[in-house]
Amino acid sequence: MPVAQRRVRIEPVMGTVIAIDLRDHDVPEAAIDATLAWLHEVDHRFSTYQADSEISRLGRGELTVDECHADVATVLSLCEDLRAASGGAFNAWRARPDGRLDPSGVVKGWAVEMAAGMLAHAGARNFSINAGGDVIARGCPEAGRSWRVGIRHPHNPDAVAVVVDVTDMAVATSGSYERGRHILDARSGEPADGLLGLTVAGPSLTLADAYATAGFAMGKSGIGWAAAHEGYAAYGITATGHAFYSDAFAALIVT
Repeated sequence: MPVAQRRVRIEPVMGTVIAIDLRDHDVPEAAIDATLAWLHEVDHRFSTYQADSEISRLGRGELTVDECHADVATVLSLCEDLRAASGGAFNAWRARPDGRLDPSGVVKGWAVEMAAGMLAHAGARNFSINAGGDVIARGCPEAGRSWRVGIRHPHNPDAVAVVVDVTDMAVATSGSYERGRHILDARSGEPADGLLGLTVAGPSLTLADAYATAGFAMGKSGIGWAAAHEGYAAYGITATGHAFYSDAFAALIVT
């Protein structure tokens, strides 16, 4: 696969930087434009920083779920599934100290996975989307190679703690460097502690992101909790700086 086929688009959206790395020459540029435009629509719909977003208006009681775009009901359903699965450690209605609705722990992974589906529908077979360290990778960057994803070190976000080799997989990380101590354990309402970072890898970015968020909120026990989901691997760094990872994650690490 010639390197000349590579196209990279970088876009600030959803409070981070999204990079699309496309290795197929036959995907029209308009498909990339449409994918990025859709991500901006999602950002406006779900942003908790925009007072006029649907999620902000829903949280203030100005809209009902039925009055919102159908995507809102989809995301809130995912949030409820995650609340139940995590024993309440993640709760979109208790994710902020002020008690406002905040489904951010689910939105980014879901949105990027949907964006990947849009590119695939347009004919993309070999590409990655990196959304601030949360990555979905399809196909391969070059013949005979896998995609390599660096996991940021929680003590130094400019450094890499570990690199993994992935094909047709997703990788998501939640960490103290991401939102400081603003990730809450919804069971207590207190900032999550016990972990500096938790990375989850698996087939779905929606679920990898959700498991990383909820697992981080759970503390050290969240590493095993995330890894217990079939098809998913976990890597966590504790507050004391020790790294723990599942056997499935060890198989992905580049040595």
